[in-house]
Order: sequence, then C-alpha cells, then structure tokens
Amino acid sequence: MIYYFWENDRNFPLAAILVICSFAAAFASFKIFAKLLPRDQGREFAVNGELSQGKPRGAGIILISVFTLCAALFTPMSLENVINLALIYAAMLTGFLDDAAKVPWGELKKGLLDLVISAGLAINFVYHNNTTVRFFGSSFTLPYPVYVILAVGLIWMSINVVNCSDGVDGLCASLSMLSIILFMHSTGYTNLLGGADSLFEGLVMVSVLAAYLWFNCSPSLMLMGDAGSRSLGVFIALLAMRSGHPFLFIPFVIVMILDGGLGLVKLSVRRLLHSTTFMGSIRTPLHDHARKLKGWSDTQVVIRFVLIQLVIGLFFIYLWQSVLL
Repeated sequence: MIYYFWENDRNFPLAAILVICSFAAAFASFKIFAKLLPRDQGREFAVNGELSQGKPRGAGIILISVFTLCAALFTPMSLENVINLALIYAAMLTGFLDDAAKVPWGELKKGLLDLVISAGLAINFVYHNNTTVRFFGSSFTLPYPVYVILAVGLIWMSINVVNCSDGVDGLCASLSMLSIILFMHSTGYTNLLGGADSLFEGLVMVSVLAAYLWFNCSPSLMLMGDAGSRSLGVFIALLAMRSGHPFLFIPFVIVMILDGGLGLVKLSVRRLLHSTTFMGSIRTPLHDHARKLKGWSDTQVVIRFVLIQLVIGLFFIYLWQSVLL
C-alpha cells in the first residue's frame, strides 16, 4: 500500500497527493460511469421532485467505490479498517439496490439492514478500541455492552438523518463534507483514534465528495441516492466514535439532525398517537419547508444550511478548546 512509502504520518505532501488523486479519480469515474446508472423516476411528494426525473440516480455507488479504493491504497489495512470499509460498502450496496429497484424497499427491510450494519460497526469498534468517552474536560469509560448499544443508536440515527437530507441538489454532500472537516479539525487531525488512517480516510471522503458536488450542484446532473447518503451516515458516525468525543456529533451534524430528524419524530409520534395534527405547521424535511413555505431557492437552502452548520460547528470547536485550556 502506498501509505507505507511514507514513514511520518504527519507528512503533508502525502496528504496533498491524496487529495488530488482522490478528486481526479472520482471526477473521471463520474464522467465515465454515470451513464450506466439507473434513471430517477421523479419523487411524487417532494418539492420540485419532477425536476429529478431522468437524471442518473445511485451515483453513491461510484462515490463509495472510489472512496474505498483510494482508502485501501493510501491507508494501512488493519483488520479493523478492512471490516469498517466492508460495512460502509455494504451500506452503499443496500442503498443502491433500493435505488435501482422498481418497487422501493419497505421501511422494515431497510431498518433491519441498517441495524445489522450498525451492530457490526459497533462491535468491530469496541473490539479494537477502548470505550472511553470524552466530554469537554472530563472523560469516563463505558461498559462494552453499553457502548455497543449507544453506538448502534448513533450509527442508525446518522444513517437516517443524513439520508433524509438528500433532497436538494448539493445539500447532503455539502453538509457531509463540512461535518467531516469539523471532526478532523476539532481533534487535531492525527489525534483521531486510528491516527493517520482516520485523517487520510477523511481527506479521501472530502475529496470524493468535492468531485461529486461538481456534478450535483444546482441544477444537478446526477443524484447520489440512498447508495451515497446511507453510507455517508455510516462514515460520519464512525468518525464521531473515532474522535473520542462522540457527543460532538450533535453540534457537528445538527443541521442534518434537525433537517431529517424532525421528520422521523413527526412520523413516529403521529403513528404512535394516531395523530394527524402533530407538527402540522412544519413541513418535513426542513429543506422542503424552506422551499415550499419560505420560498427559498435550492441554492439558498444549501448555502444557508451550510452557513448555519459552519457557525455552530466553529462555536463548539473553540468553546471545547477553551474549556480544555
């Protein structure tokens, strides 16, 4: 693996080469293989859903395939990393098969698959790492079973809120890039659990997402679909766990949590209470509320959501660092 030709895990020339190579590989792959993807049928209940009809859908299979290949080339392939990459790829495949299916998969089927992938990642993490959780200046160690249960919940939530944010051209990819960068910056890059391999995997994902955004910015030429958004959710949750500060997931992903999470809360409460009025004045996901009821354009939604996430993320980074100092 290319990684082993570099002895110093703070070798910035390697990081620079990694960024360029990953972006170029992803850009070329999107140009070449997008025509082979299934076509979107349009989303009946989504705002401007008809505008997506006919576009290549499921581009996440290209995105995650390039990510996996570059990560394997540029990072040391420990057993932990091999399993993590395999499960991220599995999340992509389940999403792609759903994207390509003539009849969309049911919620139960997708939920069970998410649960299996989440459990696999959580068990793999605790097998290879300690379960110490840091919260600002304090830390505590959780029993392994408790950590696994909480980690499964974190990963499952991340899969679903990131997936729900994939409804506006460029929104999911932009917010995911920002969340990944915030995690890497907040932990001093190589202070992530796993060291340089965590840094390099983050850089690969950001670079591949940048190439995807070239084609997905409004008006988009292709859509990542569940193949991309679900695997991105897995990766972001894993990065939060590797940071050693999993509570930072909340401020660093807060916009996607609110955007997609409120819809999950609304649906769950309505089903539980058999209500038709709960959160009746709020359209979910929130990006549809902003477009339909506030009159924001797709570009305004992306830029304003990203700016909100950036401000909140930076606030918590420097608040966290000031407490440690």
